[in-house]
Amino acid sequence: MGFYDRHILPHLVHLACSSRPAMRQRAEIVPRAHGRVLDIGFGSGLNLPHYDPARVDAVLGLDPAAEMHAKAAGAVAAAPFAVELIEAPADRIPLEDASVDTVLSTYTFCTIPDTAAALAEVRRVLKPGGELLFCEHGRAPGRWAQRQQDVLNPLWRRVGGGCNLNRRIPELLEAGGFRIRELDARYLPGWGPAAFNYRGRAAPS
Repeated sequence: MGFYDRHILPHLVHLACSSRPAMRQRAEIVPRAHGRVLDIGFGSGLNLPHYDPARVDAVLGLDPAAEMHAKAAGAVAAAPFAVELIEAPADRIPLEDASVDTVLSTYTFCTIPDTAAALAEVRRVLKPGGELLFCEHGRAPGRWAQRQQDVLNPLWRRVGGGCNLNRRIPELLEAGGFRIRELDARYLPGWGPAAFNYRGRAAPS
């Protein structure tokens, strides 16, 4: 990992993911988490202020980047519930089978290299009746918007820490063994190629 990835990228990711439109989306989806929650792509802890302390027993913050965990220290210390940080990728979750009630993913599946393996792990760790809450940017509607995303994606992936602009989030979840129970898909204010947002709930099918 080079200087850019260690010292610059974490700050850029934090700034992008803490934009006002993104935080409004977090405020919509995060309070719906309950029980023992696995927050994949935990990053700098931006979801923590949005959890409902009356519904959450503990949050397990999963992220492969130690640099992001360091940026989350203040938010973790301020949380009114137990928070455990886990340094691991989503395709190798170091938890027991059927051990969490909710898995939360906010702006994470755009960067996971092997989404099929990650979703298999999410299914494995969810308890019976558990669900996946997601909020992700991805493939926009319309031929011109999609063309922009496809042209820009190779460069964007290099400077954005592996972030992809054009992933088809609903299809990705369904191919990974989930049934979408609720979906809100819309443009958010912001840079067009990264502004189409998918938010919803899914359960293992």
